[in-house]
Amino acid sequence: MIRDLYHIHSNKWLTGDIWEMRLIGDVYPITAPGQFINVKADGHFLRRPISICDWDEETAMITIVYKVVGKGTEALSRMQSGQALDVLCGLGNGFDVSKCGEKTLVIGGGAGVPPMYGLAKELLRAGKTPVAILGFNTIEEMFYADDFQALGIETIVTTVDDSFGVKGFVTDALPEQYDYFCACGPLPMLKAVYNATATSGLLSFEERMGCGFGACMGCTCKTKYGDKRICKDGPVLEKEEIIW
Repeated sequence: MIRDLYHIHSNKWLTGDIWEMRLIGDVYPITAPGQFINVKADGHFLRRPISICDWDEETAMITIVYKVVGKGTEALSRMQSGQALDVLCGLGNGFDVSKCGEKTLVIGGGAGVPPMYGLAKELLRAGKTPVAILGFNTIEEMFYADDFQALGIETIVTTVDDSFGVKGFVTDALPEQYDYFCACGPLPMLKAVYNATATSGLLSFEERMGCGFGACMGCTCKTKYGDKRICKDGPVLEKEEIIW
């Protein structure tokens, strides 16, 4: 983990309340897909944890995709190219690609889609064959589906209102054959995936955080192996250790 000033390369609206920001700065603290950064928005005391969507060592660029849900993220959406952000980078444990099978499902729901993009790229680099399942309420909320398809992987989109792709939830699009799964999204989705999947897997949880690096203990949750901090010991937990 480092704390540093990162400069905004671009900050653009994608759809609905979803924005994509690209930051220039040190990427070496990032060791696994699914980690997050903690951003300080001017005028707000607590930092905002945002999953890392993608990163590139050659360009020293980090891509985040975030949802405007309050005053802090609204302030982020108003920032312009060239401005500096106080960022804690390389937080959390991320997805362990070595645990993933040959055919791994990367399942993302809504704001949980972005970290699955970086994971899909890492799985491809490891010689594996990821299948993306992306869930949205409606086609108007859909984003990054084309980016997943551009990776050359099978990409399945579900919408609750049947406006695009498979009607229903991500669990309605699970294939018959797969070796492993990784998922990120709202808690009801994660619980549904947990119950519907037939293999082991990794699930990335969202939680309200104070510090973002395990000092305040504010995001502690119970697991079968004891208490764990979502920001430090997570956000990715193994299916077998989760207590609902």
